[in-house]
Amino acid sequence: MSDTGKHVAKAAILLMVTVIISRILGYGREVVMYTIFGQNYLTDAYRAAFSIPDFLYMLLVGGALSSAFIPIFSSCIATDRTDEGWKSASIVFNYTVIFLLILTVFAYLYTRPLIVLLVPGLPDQYIGLAVTLTHIMFLQTFFMALNGFAMGILNSYNHFAAPAIGTLVYNLLIILVGLALVKQIGITAFSYGVVIGAALNFLVQIPALRRVGLKYTFSFDYRDPGFRQIMVLMIPVLAGLGVVQINLFVTQNLSSGLGSGTVSALNLAQRIMNLPIGIFAVSIATAIFPTLTTLTARGELDLFKRTSSLGLRAIFLVTIPASLGLMAIGEPLIKLLFQQGEFTAAMAAATNQALFFYCIGLFAYSSIQVLNRSFYALKDTLTPVIAATITIGFNIFLSMELVEPMGHTGLALAYSLAGFLNLVFLLTVLRVKVGKLGGSKIILSFAIAAGASLLMYAAVRFTVNHLMGLIDMTFKLNLLISVSVGMLVGALLYAVIVYWFKLEESELIINMVRKRLPGRA
Repeated sequence: MSDTGKHVAKAAILLMVTVIISRILGYGREVVMYTIFGQNYLTDAYRAAFSIPDFLYMLLVGGALSSAFIPIFSSCIATDRTDEGWKSASIVFNYTVIFLLILTVFAYLYTRPLIVLLVPGLPDQYIGLAVTLTHIMFLQTFFMALNGFAMGILNSYNHFAAPAIGTLVYNLLIILVGLALVKQIGITAFSYGVVIGAALNFLVQIPALRRVGLKYTFSFDYRDPGFRQIMVLMIPVLAGLGVVQINLFVTQNLSSGLGSGTVSALNLAQRIMNLPIGIFAVSIATAIFPTLTTLTARGELDLFKRTSSLGLRAIFLVTIPASLGLMAIGEPLIKLLFQQGEFTAAMAAATNQALFFYCIGLFAYSSIQVLNRSFYALKDTLTPVIAATITIGFNIFLSMELVEPMGHTGLALAYSLAGFLNLVFLLTVLRVKVGKLGGSKIILSFAIAAGASLLMYAAVRFTVNHLMGLIDMTFKLNLLISVSVGMLVGALLYAVIVYWFKLEESELIINMVRKRLPGRA
């Protein structure tokens, strides 16, 4: 087993553990909010307030880091050009801050018309609330930009602990500040919690930045070779992210006219669907990305292909059963977690309806996490943008066609179907670009995971329904026992079936749990 393999495995395990804890805290945040407020126009306004600040962050920082900054900076480190990398990073940071301030001022001045455009279905008083909350959230955008750069630098050095801990602090502060101030200022308290959490998220990463040798340069030298490389890679991604955000805005626009709480129901369903994506897909993809970048920088294309293929198959192995498992226990799970206070059974049912259709595309969006990073490691940012543009256009078309006959579930189904198209497109282009990826193994892995998951789905549904009608305890305890036993039965059945096939990716998952990874993935 190689040192690189050990490092990637440990990084993936660390990320998975911290993501699980972070998601638990995120769940706690959602429980607190929905218990206090329920799903209604109030929470719809809160969700809408994230739209513009998140757009600014993703456009200038999130997309730049995932597609351009990390590959170039990692290449500088891998080829002993550290000083050049730090200079280029500083220049990118300086320009990003300037553009972020300009766009924030513009967005601040025109917040109300932008909110009206995004959620026209909200009553006027809630439009006003969304505007106020958005103005508060703009402070979060600045700190999230600092967090993004810190994370990109540390991940390039294969340091994952500090950024992961930062996300825990972020979610925890939202809960604490929200609870402390909610009686005085209502839902606005959670917006202040977001800002304070984002600030402390960055502060906990400063010691790690110092340890890796932070070298900031106040420079705007646009002729710097590294800066120019990053800009060339960023430009198509900015266009692609713009298209992606347009899709999100269209979904929000359409859902805001479907009644009180619909925006919140879709948002909560998508957050639940994103749980396995964040725990498994993002963790594996984030941990493996610096390795893929290093392999391409060294010209080790065969190992790059094997690593990408095995990572993709490992994601199939864990996210396909996760999607069918969520379909099987969706409504009991939502009722167990959220049905209390102002959150009613009808709200749980509406959320579960959206969750079911979102889960159809869960494995596709999980796979895209690895495939996009494979292209970014090859310094190809154009292909993911083309894929995003095509599939988002398809998503918007389907959303507009399905929203009338299916309501909010049509929006969820459109999102999932677009994910399928994105996955197929990226796989096809990557195959053409680098050669064979082990297509027969990928298809076999998918078929085995899907077949085993269908059997698991039937077993889980039967178990949960049988226990709910059999045991006679309090409502919450019935749900807890039924969901827990159903999950245990499903996990054991799936594990036994998959283990029988002795798949290579099964060994990868087992070795990761043991903090091991095959030396030549």
